[in-house]
Amino acid sequence: MAAAASSSCSSSIANNRSVHHRPRGIFKHNHQPIISVPLRHQQSSSTSLSVQLQPPEESGFGILWKRKEDEKGRLGSLAAVRQLTGSLTTAEGLRFGIVVARFNEIVTKPLLEGALDTFKKYLVKEEDIDVVWVPGSFEIGLVAEKLGKSRKYQAILCIGAVIRGDTSHYDAVANSAASGVLSAGLNSGVPCIFGVLTCDDMEQALNRAGGKSGNKGAEAALTAIEMASLFEHHLKF
Repeated sequence: MAAAASSSCSSSIANNRSVHHRPRGIFKHNHQPIISVPLRHQQSSSTSLSVQLQPPEESGFGILWKRKEDEKGRLGSLAAVRQLTGSLTTAEGLRFGIVVARFNEIVTKPLLEGALDTFKKYLVKEEDIDVVWVPGSFEIGLVAEKLGKSRKYQAILCIGAVIRGDTSHYDAVANSAASGVLSAGLNSGVPCIFGVLTCDDMEQALNRAGGKSGNKGAEAALTAIEMASLFEHHLKF
């Protein structure tokens, strides 16, 4: 009988140990595991924080995958967005004003010739082009704004050349020319194209006026055609 009692006692102790060593706070609820973690910081021992483990499709990986699929759908819808751009093939009938600085004429004259050649290639008639000469690049902005507000032109092309010297005069003129052309376009509502060269020396300027670096006057004329076409055919409200 002592052996039976001892066996019963051992079995009871083992059962108690199994109960005490069972992980606390893990149980089933609606077939989803719940982890209960005791909070010991300034809370009673009975307070617990429950974190519910979500199914895989609701986890972070599932959300990330769904987000990527949504992005693909949005990118695909861009094909239906109406996109507006100017055209170089619709220059016929457009009118252009050209403001040219006389200072550094050895540079500005080839720039003007490059612009006129480009206009001719794209079927802009000579009678649809007006050229206005001004003393220097500083005066370009004022005249460009005047031409823009006349409503006779679809774009104004501004041509000049500012070359660095020994004083800070270069910086003042270059900055004023750039801001003047920008203001002319904003105030008149007509595209004013910046075709003013700002170079460190005469060699740089000549290289960009028909030399080994091309003709920036011709490039500015292309910009004028594209912007004039954009405004005339798509942005004319």
